[in-house]
Order: sequence, then structure tokens, then C-alpha cells
Amino acid sequence: MNKTDPPAGAVALKYDTAQGGAPKIVAKGKGLIAEQIIALAREHDVHIHESPELLEVLIRLELGEEIPEALYKAIAEVIAFAYNLKKEEKKP
Repeated sequence: MNKTDPPAGAVALKYDTAQGGAPKIVAKGKGLIAEQIIALAREHDVHIHESPELLEVLIRLELGEEIPEALYKAIAEVIAFAYNLKKEEKKP
């Protein structure tokens, strides 16, 4: 997504390691809502992953719903990538 192009949509996931289970959908939307989700993610230094294929599946889920088991591997790769980025940023 180019900074001038409006997003096709956005989905925010929350993964609580203390509670376990799968990541849950905590926000989703298209148009202005998607822009707001992305702006908040940037504001709070939350990793933004762009994948039209993953978006297409995740946006169909309901708020509060856990991601389906079929997506565990794809989401785990995104989470691992985000954690590794954070680790790299913290290195002196």
C-alpha cells in the first residue's frame, strides 16, 4: 500500500500470551475505518503486515473471534517476524 492509496481494509489482531489460545480479531474495517486502524497502529508502533490474501480471509471473521486453525501458521510467521523486528530495534 502506497501512503496515498486508501487501504482495501484492515484487521487488527490481539495475541495474549498470558491467556493462551489463538489471536483474536479486535478491530476490522474498510475505507475510513481501515485508515483509522492503520493510523492507530502506527501511532502505537504496532507492526503492520500487508497481505491482501490474509486480509480477504480475516475480514470475514467477527470481532472477538479467534483466527481459524487453518491460519495458525501464517499468523505465527507474522507474529514471529514482528517480535524479531522489535528485538532488532532494542539492540544497542
